[in-house]
Amino acid sequence: MRGTLFIVAAPSGAGKSSIVNACLAKDPDIALSISFTSRQARPGERHAEHYHFVGKDVFQQMIDAGDFFEYALVHGDWKGTARQSVEPQLAAGKDVLLEIDWQGARQVREKVPEAVSVFILPPSREALDQRMRKRGQDSEAVMAQRLAAAQEEMAHYEEFDYVVVNEDFDTAVAEMCAIFRASRLRRERQAERHAALIDRLLRETPVSAASGAA
Repeated sequence: MRGTLFIVAAPSGAGKSSIVNACLAKDPDIALSISFTSRQARPGERHAEHYHFVGKDVFQQMIDAGDFFEYALVHGDWKGTARQSVEPQLAAGKDVLLEIDWQGARQVREKVPEAVSVFILPPSREALDQRMRKRGQDSEAVMAQRLAAAQEEMAHYEEFDYVVVNEDFDTAVAEMCAIFRASRLRRERQAERHAALIDRLLRETPVSAASGAA
């Protein structure tokens, strides 16, 4: 059975990575696809753990070679998901999660319409500003750029299947995990997973009917 592809997107500072990591810790059946990016690593970020950090020339070579499942220019830097980190795992029945922006999510939905997508919203613009400043990873100029872009990013929430508002972290994590669990219980997934059981249930003669015939 083919795995489920999950997409999670959010504006910078909404808590996307923290929520995703908390859910993955509770659900080992989902593999996180590590994105490629052309930007420099921030303090504390590690190559192949947070991102695959490559130069812009290498990123362009990967675009030209058709290596990306999706890619987009985000806040002046390229970000993308390698095909090799998604398609083989889905084919092997493994669920895969993409932590990407709305542009990449749109590309993925065109390729995989059945993908399950979630958009995370902050409880307010003030909270978004505070969380971004609390991270302390970007300069004032970069933070101003990201905050200005946040409104446009949030306007695309309507393109997603589910919306989680990160007002309380534990609640947001619980809601995200519930989405993952519920997606596995969709009729199409259950029909494929339990095909033999369903076939047997629909073909077997009811016990009471069999007894009456005797």
